[in-house]
Amino acid sequence: MGINNPPEHIDALPHVIAAFPLSSVLLLPRGELPLNIFEPRYVAMIEDALRADRIIGIIQPRSETQGSHQALHKVGCIGKITQFAETGDGRYMMTLSGLARFRVVDELSVVTSYRQCVVSYEEFAQDLVENQGEADVDRAGILRTLRNFADANRLKIDWKSIEQTPNEALVNALAMMSPFGTEEKQALLEAPTLGARADVLIAITEIDLARGNGPATNLQ
Repeated sequence: MGINNPPEHIDALPHVIAAFPLSSVLLLPRGELPLNIFEPRYVAMIEDALRADRIIGIIQPRSETQGSHQALHKVGCIGKITQFAETGDGRYMMTLSGLARFRVVDELSVVTSYRQCVVSYEEFAQDLVENQGEADVDRAGILRTLRNFADANRLKIDWKSIEQTPNEALVNALAMMSPFGTEEKQALLEAPTLGARADVLIAITEIDLARGNGPATNLQ
């Protein structure tokens, strides 16, 4: 799914965003994240976003608290609502399409029921360039590790589609769908380049396979 008129420069991105904390959930540039929104404060967040620029930030919470809130990791990713449906029972079903990663500069004191942050994109400007760094991806290593993971977890993989998937889409989709925890997901998010993210994904998966954790249930 594409985005109409995708931003070409970080100056086009909002520097105050609604923050949606989700544990073990990863959004990456040009990735697609399906969401089922039902909690009242996040229903309000989505309604406000739809009235404005349709942009929200996905960020993982930390284990410790910060004041009255759970602390947040410093790096997340903004996305734009590109599909949206009401369910009739107060929920919203939507798809968030990733735009660029951000670093939290400050969290604001706000009257809204959801959290808002001041963010910076300077170190992630290359996120707006499609297919940036594809040549640096160890594609053979990614495919080998995916085969090993699929075999260990008795997963059926559409290898024909995998072979036809470009490196950026392949690495980011596998990272987003991976069944790993918060810290592993954060490491994937904060990897500075696409090639580095591929290397982190290979390393994390190989560690998981070496531990023999058994069939994964969260890989979609």
